[in-house]
Amino acid sequence: MIDLEFLEALVRLLDESSLDRLEIDREGTRIRLAKSPKAGNAGVAPAVVSALPAAAPPGVPAAAAPADADAPPEAAAGPAATEPSSANLVDVTSPMVGTFYRAPSPEAPPYVDVGATVAAGDVLCVIEAMKLMNELECEVSGRIVEICADNAEPVDFGQLLFRVDPA
Repeated sequence: MIDLEFLEALVRLLDESSLDRLEIDREGTRIRLAKSPKAGNAGVAPAVVSALPAAAPPGVPAAAAPADADAPPEAAAGPAATEPSSANLVDVTSPMVGTFYRAPSPEAPPYVDVGATVAAGDVLCVIEAMKLMNELECEVSGRIVEICADNAEPVDFGQLLFRVDPA
């Protein structure tokens, strides 16, 4: 069963953002929201499809998301030859839809840069969602290999934000 308040919050969030659409897989239910392409933007049209598999198919990482034709390409170039193989990296994904900020304020230095060493519990970024600032903490110790989101840009639920080489 879909929580109506959760769905309404998603609709409001999409309506207030610059995103055109949003798709979330949660507990075996897929929710797709898209802004109306018509002039005047009459609102958001939700489409709910249930009975989807809750787990990723075998051989596919849980953090993998389906390719989206409208999504910006990931990094222009893959990791350099001296970087660890992607099989050893831990992907840090966005736990929510919001705006990604690398620093606590515009004049402050970023929480982390590529090459920085982090410990479990260190703050990696802030995601603003519905006027609330949510700190995203690293779940593993290691070294930041890649930052996959641009500062002050919208991010989707499950979008890859960082890649960490665990220590």
